[in-house]
Amino acid sequence: MSGLIRLFAAIILTATLFVVTINSASEPVANTSSLEETIKQKAKEYYMPPKDAYIDKVWKKTPGLNGKKVNIKQSYQNMKKDGVFDEKKIVYDEVPPSTSLGDLPSAPIYRGSSGKEMVSFLINVSWGEEYIPEILQVLNKHKIKANFFIDGAFARQNKKLVTMIVEDGHIIGSHGYNHPDFSKLDSAVTRENLTKTNEILEAFTDTKVEFFAPPSGSFTDITVNEADALEMETILWSVDTIDWKKPTKDVLIHRVISKLHNGATILMHPTKVTSESLDELITQIKSDYRIVDFPQLISEKH
Repeated sequence: MSGLIRLFAAIILTATLFVVTINSASEPVANTSSLEETIKQKAKEYYMPPKDAYIDKVWKKTPGLNGKKVNIKQSYQNMKKDGVFDEKKIVYDEVPPSTSLGDLPSAPIYRGSSGKEMVSFLINVSWGEEYIPEILQVLNKHKIKANFFIDGAFARQNKKLVTMIVEDGHIIGSHGYNHPDFSKLDSAVTRENLTKTNEILEAFTDTKVEFFAPPSGSFTDITVNEADALEMETILWSVDTIDWKKPTKDVLIHRVISKLHNGATILMHPTKVTSESLDELITQIKSDYRIVDFPQLISEKH
């Protein structure tokens, strides 16, 4: 009889444990307070401090980068339905740096932030009008916005081409007037040249020209200071196609791909080899980087 009692008691205990197990599995893993606490703790781990813009010894004016912090309230709203912490549902706010590009003294910009997997095309235009339509076609195919630094004299002689570039939504910058060597110009002549070019280009865009690329990369402090006085950034490059030397397509592509980096600025011109290489070059670049316009490249936003 005692054996039957023990057996019956064991059956009741097993059934009880089974019910408790089922009930426990149906309860949320975390209640409201513990979920909020988890998010707050994780917020400390996921915080990314902002990076200030600064003057680099080699790359000169270098953009900063926003930091990132967890928006605890919105993150909780995303997770409260399931009641469990989910990293994929975290909401971030960007934290601006203390020092931005605009706070720095005048200096050239060679590249974007090393913290952004982005690159940008800089296309200097003083000649090569016959290759521009094909270049525009390839850029449109890939939905890419480039940066065209246009010579004022070229713009006057090729109004239809400049209009095409503007209508396609590309960034228009100055390349000076008549391809001068700015390193040999004094302040007055430099300002006159830049002002003249801006007046021509702004007639196409109805917007202020914000960027200036000196021909052949030739400049002095006078050049940079005069551009700054006209509220323009002086732009150089970090990767050069050297397309004006007429390399083969394979050489040009390898030259660029082998030197790519975060924030790269890729210099090119409207040449035959560039027009023939651009489609494949873009395809290869896009496997590792986003191709963006220059304002986006130097923006502090991620």
